[in-house]
Amino acid sequence: MQTGLVYLVVVCVWAVGASSLVRPEEPCVAPLQWEGRRVQYDHSTGRNTRAAVAYDAQNQRMRVLEQKTGHTPCKKFFEYIYLFKSGVLFQIEQVTKACAKLNLTEPWDAYDIPMNSTYEDQYFIGGPGDMIEVQEWSDRKQARKDETWVGVYTLKDCYPVHETYTKNSTVTTSTRIFDLELGISDPDVFTPPSTCMSALPEPGVAECLESGLVSQLLSSVSLTEHGW
Repeated sequence: MQTGLVYLVVVCVWAVGASSLVRPEEPCVAPLQWEGRRVQYDHSTGRNTRAAVAYDAQNQRMRVLEQKTGHTPCKKFFEYIYLFKSGVLFQIEQVTKACAKLNLTEPWDAYDIPMNSTYEDQYFIGGPGDMIEVQEWSDRKQARKDETWVGVYTLKDCYPVHETYTKNSTVTTSTRIFDLELGISDPDVFTPPSTCMSALPEPGVAECLESGLVSQLLSSVSLTEHGW
């Protein structure tokens, strides 16, 4: 009787472990609309940017509201409204509501796993009892050595957890995504404020800079996601 019980336990454990080793035939499908928070780390500057996010893949639009994490002299915080179907980005300074209207030249890049992605791994986040299982995918191909995108998504609901995106040799961002809620609670967040009726054609500067550095910064501003 005890021998049979031990055998049954071993079989059950093996079955659970084996289920995590099965390579999926295709990626899961990520939700199209959600609200949450993110922390984006820019590898070139060493800076983390915290923001609240409203994400709407159905209409190819996104709102990013930078969050203050402490008092930084001269630091400005912005709200960004990306309207990819219109090819427009609005940058709104949170205090003065000064608005810049900019052209979006990059195509929409969703928080999802492209169907031609390469499966990398499956594992649990955290320790015993957390039971948050995720899958890791990338755009790695045999003919190319390095990945330019790596995404980690939950196994159960395909929520985005972490993405690393390399645009070129100098632009790499890592983004952590958390506190997700499905749906858009207020669609009006995608409507620019009235100050954008007289929007400036150049982006605002986040920090106090010497005049000679302002033009240099504006020429290097990257408006792409994941980059966003």
